[in-house]
Amino acid sequence: MKESFHRSAASIEESRIKEACGVFGIFNPDGEEAAGSIYYGLASLQHRGQESCGIAICDTKGPKGNMNVRKGMGLVHEVFSEAALKELKGNLGVGHVRYSTTGESNLNNAQPLVLNYIKGTLALAHNGNLINTEELRKELVRTGAIFQTTADSEVIAYHIARARVYTSSVEEAIQKAAAKIKGAYGLVIASPRKLIGVRDPFGLKPLCLGRRGSSYIIASESCALHAVGAEFVRDILPGEILTISQRGITSNLQLCQKKQAHCIFEYIYFARLDSTLDGISVYESRLKAGAALAKAYPADADLVTGVPDSGLAAAQGFAGESGIPFGLAFHKNSYVGRTFIKPTQEERKSGVRLKLSILEAAVKGKNLVLVDDSIVRGTTIANLIRLLKQAGAGKVHVRISSPPFLHPCYFGTDIPSNQQLLAASHSVEEIRRLIGADSLGYMRVEDLDSTVNGLPLCKACFDNHYPMEIPQT
Repeated sequence: MKESFHRSAASIEESRIKEACGVFGIFNPDGEEAAGSIYYGLASLQHRGQESCGIAICDTKGPKGNMNVRKGMGLVHEVFSEAALKELKGNLGVGHVRYSTTGESNLNNAQPLVLNYIKGTLALAHNGNLINTEELRKELVRTGAIFQTTADSEVIAYHIARARVYTSSVEEAIQKAAAKIKGAYGLVIASPRKLIGVRDPFGLKPLCLGRRGSSYIIASESCALHAVGAEFVRDILPGEILTISQRGITSNLQLCQKKQAHCIFEYIYFARLDSTLDGISVYESRLKAGAALAKAYPADADLVTGVPDSGLAAAQGFAGESGIPFGLAFHKNSYVGRTFIKPTQEERKSGVRLKLSILEAAVKGKNLVLVDDSIVRGTTIANLIRLLKQAGAGKVHVRISSPPFLHPCYFGTDIPSNQQLLAASHSVEEIRRLIGADSLGYMRVEDLDSTVNGLPLCKACFDNHYPMEIPQT
């Protein structure tokens, strides 16, 4: 078992949990160019997706329906040069960074999606996953649409366009479409004169509103607001449709509901440390998670350390609660390219060693508590433990700030099927032996609520309690 486990080990980058994407939109009613702000907003959301990105821009005072779009594979700074941004003229626009959880990783699936239809044009950027995409696609086909795609974002856009034919405004069309779609979504939509934000009724995906002078911004996280010099106004409510136009802001709450289920993994891993989501500081949430781990699974060690970057705050929380000193054990080289694009396994391993190296002076001869956010397939933590012990560390006690992954996620998180989840087929002791740890402790499911001050959560990947019925496939 151990031999086959190590033979299948992938690079550190390949075995991390990925998020679907990040969205950003801005409306500058005074006519200020929007492209630069969207660029910086997307750069601050880069952690949510690194495969592709795009910007769609229009001029609210120009010809109606004139939407300029540029998309590309790669990071924001790779796709958008200064010259490219200057070509994107307009004061209203939306942007997107993508990691594919559905659909292939290619330029055809990059967003924003720009759709020209009988009553106008819209640009749509989507974060999340739907669970009834096939049902919605079949409905479009039944009504005579020539429709081949199964991509969630296109299905949403075509349903909005179809509803717009029979409605008096784009907001009404969005409401009719949103009433049909099921799953997790944070949408930013630009029509030729309006910026619209839509959040799923459970609040699974985050979305917030910011303001900078007379301009308004809608973004996946509050860190994107700070990146463009905007102040945080509030979180968009689960189920809310928020419209920003020259006339100001209007809010439609007809799809809001009492039951909510915010994704716990936003706080454990996805969101940036300086973001606040639904009134909860991501940094403080991770400190509380580390403290809870220290209470549930204490360890006799000389140093507490974390895996960069999302394990560091939880490690600080563990150190604070346990009284064991906190210190750094890894140096992360921020200037190394993405290791998963290397063509061979050996080159990928070399890329990983360049990206993350051990601080030997910090770990040699010491027993460690190593804190990370998750174990999915186990390859990441196994590689790190091996490197630490090669550098002279004594015992390595692993503490994980999430419970064991036992069930797949259907809402836009790249948590694979049960067959690929290590914890679904191995006990904690078996996992400990496989990864080479001296002890292993996971966050307890019952402790999660305390890390977010009782915010209603979706914890289905841990406890199998999904907030909505999942269609059988």
